[in-house]
Amino acid sequence: MKPLHVGLIGFGTVGRGTFDVLRRNEEEITRRAGRPIRITWIGTRSLERARQGTRGMSGVQFTSQPSEVVRRDDVDIVCELIGGIEPARSLILDAIAHGKHVVTANKALLAQYGNEIFAAAYAKGVMVAFEGAVAGGVPIVKALREGLTANRIEWIAGIINGTSNFILSTMRECGTSFDDALAQAQARGYAEADPTFDVEGIDSAHKLTIMSAIAFGVPMQFDKAYAEGITKLTREDIRYAEELGYRIKLLGITRRAANGIELRVHPTLIPARRLIANVEGAMNAVLVKGDAVGATLYYGAGAGAEPTASAVIADLVDVTRMHTADPEHRVPHLAFQPDQLTDLPFLPIGDVETSYYLRMRVLDRPGVLADITRILADREISIDAMIQKEPTEGEDQTDIILLTHKSIEHRVVDAIAKIESLPTVRGKVVRIRLEDLG
Repeated sequence: MKPLHVGLIGFGTVGRGTFDVLRRNEEEITRRAGRPIRITWIGTRSLERARQGTRGMSGVQFTSQPSEVVRRDDVDIVCELIGGIEPARSLILDAIAHGKHVVTANKALLAQYGNEIFAAAYAKGVMVAFEGAVAGGVPIVKALREGLTANRIEWIAGIINGTSNFILSTMRECGTSFDDALAQAQARGYAEADPTFDVEGIDSAHKLTIMSAIAFGVPMQFDKAYAEGITKLTREDIRYAEELGYRIKLLGITRRAANGIELRVHPTLIPARRLIANVEGAMNAVLVKGDAVGATLYYGAGAGAEPTASAVIADLVDVTRMHTADPEHRVPHLAFQPDQLTDLPFLPIGDVETSYYLRMRVLDRPGVLADITRILADREISIDAMIQKEPTEGEDQTDIILLTHKSIEHRVVDAIAKIESLPTVRGKVVRIRLEDLG
């Protein structure tokens, strides 16, 4: 059967990985897809790198103008792997306008412009596949779109940024500071020179926005996501969490609540007995709770050349299988039929209900704890557990650590402001959210 021709835009880490895996497993992939899948055009600014990386392979042509690839009549699928917003957005929309199917691993682009891209693809009758955009080689998009389609998804909680997870694992295992753990991540190639997107939760928020849209049948709304990073976490809080039976992870959480959808990324205490709390290093894991199936866990490498290439090629195979199918009978981009998406409200972080870890530095005086608990009680915040550390010899200050039961965020914020105004409290109260994930 006639091969399907792929135009590859970008030949960086993932682009090269995609080419290598497709070539290495060509026979197996052809047997699964029903016809050969061949990369015939590569558009990249690094032409020499691409020629070196494809040496010995015939039938591959190169151009430094990606726009040439998306408009060619002899290209069936455009595979966008350059990342970023522009020119990726313009190239994808141009490919769709020229009747090309698209495969992309660009989470930032989809989180912010997915609605526009999917609408254009639907109108043109072409597919946009994006498994590689979330959790690398972990097939979570396919699980949400197809495997769990019988379920009413209740919530998703994911460790979906390997850089941050490596940093937190290193801080816990070695007792190092954030800065030292970040330096180790950069030395190993897990973190960029500018790690802002990773450590401030923005990368996780992009991925969570995509999963939330698929899980709940809502349009992409990245601007509604709350993102808080790990840069302010200390080794002390990680140690205290361990003493209380918890581990701290940068968690992306999206939940169907009574009055809307939660969409939030932040450091989170998770009971150490939960499987997801034991995901270490640069690995990813996503926990999905469905009403029929219960909790299901998806674990694996969230980044890297070949893990992401695995997801990209799976998309190429899916597109190849459905290439000639009636567009009305394909799996919808966001799992729900386009005219069945609902505009449910997203909750501001102040309206979210969860539990909390609170740490405060106080003077070692009688009545301090009573003052603090009175402030919490006045706001209907109840205490689940507490540690009061013995002051170091010669000091008159100590740490109090409280775990609360569930409360509305704005009440906790108000209570913290009141506690910080007490004359016996020194400095700021540390607040970290807590999820049981039961």
